[in-house]
Amino acid sequence: MPQYRSMDPAFPIEKQIGIAAAPVILINLFLLEEQDEDVFLEAWKDDATVMKRQPGFISTQLHRAVGASPAYLNYAIWQSTDHFRAAFHNPEFREKLSAYPSSAVAMPHLFQTVGVDGICVA
Repeated sequence: MPQYRSMDPAFPIEKQIGIAAAPVILINLFLLEEQDEDVFLEAWKDDATVMKRQPGFISTQLHRAVGASPAYLNYAIWQSTDHFRAAFHNPEFREKLSAYPSSAVAMPHLFQTVGVDGICVA
């Protein structure tokens, strides 16, 4: 099972999922030991398969750090915090977490898009 750390200790994922927002983007940074990459990738695929079937799921993309760093970043879009919360607490998903290597550290955080005039839209 992965260890959990907060990107922002003052506002961890447990607090974020209690706020009504839509849509939301989950950014989850994973740090792990290099020898655990194959196990990590199989575990991530299994839990992503569960999440993909959940109501409100829009998309996901896994990224690997450049070079020798065994860091991964998951970017997932959900219709709302309500949808993400239900999926995050889904027993089938929770069961899949035990397959992650013990070296894995997950840092999940929810975001929303921000509009900046002339640059990007919300």
